Amino acid sequence: MKGLEFVFLAAGSVLGAFLRYKMTESPLLFNTLPVNVLIVNVLGAFVLGAFVVLSQHWHLDGRYSLFAAVGFCGSLTTMSAFALDSSSLLENNHYGTLAVNIAANVGLSIAALIGGKSLMSAVINS
Repeated sequence: MKGLEFVFLAAGSVLGAFLRYKMTESPLLFNTLPVNVLIVNVLGAFVLGAFVVLSQHWHLDGRYSLFAAVGFCGSLTTMSAFALDSSSLLENNHYGTLAVNIAANVGLSIAALIGGKSLMSAVINS
């Protein structure tokens, strides 16, 4: 990795990590469902979907992928916190909420990625 590539990766990572920290610093629960992690995962997937379309349309240099996809979205989204939240729900016998948490994080993240791609495609093609 060259110096400039590292700068792009580091800048995106710092921004994504900071945003995730600010969005998850105060736990937000809906009953026992941890919503903060769900929000950052869905938001990150949406941003990634939109970026993929922009990147292809504008033929962006790979450094921008390091910044946006790997750095920003990688630091914003959090599989480990999702796994920890799910584990806590399991340990506390909240099976219904666990199922909702898994379905929401996975399903809504995929839907958000598709939505981001679709929205950006519509904007570009209009």
